[in-house]
Amino acid sequence: MKNIVVLLTFLLANCTSLSAIDGSAPPKAKADSAEHHAENEPRPYDKEADAELDINQTLLAAKEEEKLGLLIFGANWCHDSRALAAHFEKPRFQSLLRSHYKMTYVDVGQKNRNIDLARKFGVDDIVGTPTVFVTNPNGDVLNSDTAPTWRNAASRDENSVFEYFREFAHPKP
Repeated sequence: MKNIVVLLTFLLANCTSLSAIDGSAPPKAKADSAEHHAENEPRPYDKEADAELDINQTLLAAKEEEKLGLLIFGANWCHDSRALAAHFEKPRFQSLLRSHYKMTYVDVGQKNRNIDLARKFGVDDIVGTPTVFVTNPNGDVLNSDTAPTWRNAASRDENSVFEYFREFAHPKP
């Protein structure tokens, strides 16, 4: 065990001194670039919002306007939640959403806030964020099988994300 500690200390010292000798800086961690990217992403999840009221108003407006409801349960700390919101800010998404959906963001905190509201739509626990519910104008969930699968939203291709939501607005016969 003592030999391992000595070896690790030696390697650490040499790594530090090598970058000092050749003048190069140590490589930047990926987290630095991810943080930079994260600064540009929207943060639409409001922990102070009355989520139940927001959901009810969204579903009422969807019914009145005969549009689909879109309820996004996520969090500002979640890169995937922010990435999906960033897609929604792009012009083609804005056009689709404005024409066919009424939407609200619901903050789930550390997956410990507003979970009771998600349960009303058929998800017992938020296992990943975002969890996305598409409802018909009457508030019935149309995507119960895929609602909890959005936890990889940041790695999804923009076109496939767009097609997913377009399909609900323009279902194939």
